Amino acid sequence: MKTIGFIGLGIMGSRMAANLQKEGYQLYVYNRTKEKASSLIKNGAIWCSTPKELGEHSDIVITMLSTPEVVKEIAKGENGLLFGMKENNLWVNCSTVNPSFTIEMAQLAKDHQIQYLDAPVAGTKGPAENGELLFLVGGDEANIKEASPLFEIMGKKTLHLGNVGKGSAMKMLINQLLGQSMVAFAESIVMGEAMGLEKETLFNVLLNTPVVAPVMAAIRPKLENGNYEPNFPLQWIQKDLHLSSISAYENGVATPNLNATKEIFAQAKQHGFGHLDFTAVYEFLNLKK
Repeated sequence: MKTIGFIGLGIMGSRMAANLQKEGYQLYVYNRTKEKASSLIKNGAIWCSTPKELGEHSDIVITMLSTPEVVKEIAKGENGLLFGMKENNLWVNCSTVNPSFTIEMAQLAKDHQIQYLDAPVAGTKGPAENGELLFLVGGDEANIKEASPLFEIMGKKTLHLGNVGKGSAMKMLINQLLGQSMVAFAESIVMGEAMGLEKETLFNVLLNTPVVAPVMAAIRPKLENGNYEPNFPLQWIQKDLHLSSISAYENGVATPNLNATKEIFAQAKQHGFGHLDFTAVYEFLNLKK
């Protein structure tokens, strides 16, 4: 059984790593905040003091990190991952990053004789915990075959979308639609309440029409109860929308709705909502009601 290195133990990564550990994989772990690795270490994971050290001990390394800047620092910074990995070992990057960046990382890995997979996931805290993520993968068939046993533990389905960059491209579109759908729905609820309709009535009617994205039914309890414990922090969907806007610019595509949505989340973040679930944009839009 291959040894697995896991870097990035936040809401998603900690649960993905725990599922691998439950299936008997020996984990080497690294996170900028060691405390987030405590439960994994308690169950047998081995802590590494640097990404380089982790790379030295791992056959396959999985990264689940917040931003392209963090990914690059982990990969090529002082004591970076790529300075420790052995030739032809596999780096599986599950971080949500823009396609041009993931192509850059693939080339960087190639320069170090390291194999690379572009493998972001669709899903939040619950699916990560239950091993029900959707892996959106770009890369070579041979590398996907090597990583498939891990994907099968952490997820319910793997889609091979083409070469490196295509997985990240699809993830951009998914999160773009999620953010836009959330803002559109939240605006409608705020407006409906302003016109005197009860929130429960708004949910009961709007969620049973074909014009509302199905995912909105799943977030209903958060809006009804005002419980914005983060499954997907607002600051990260704002980051993803920004990355999507970069991809739009790089490809010469006009995306006015995307950019408007991105700025709404940016304003919510500026007002202190960044650490809450992205659904808290409803509370931000409701501030001046």
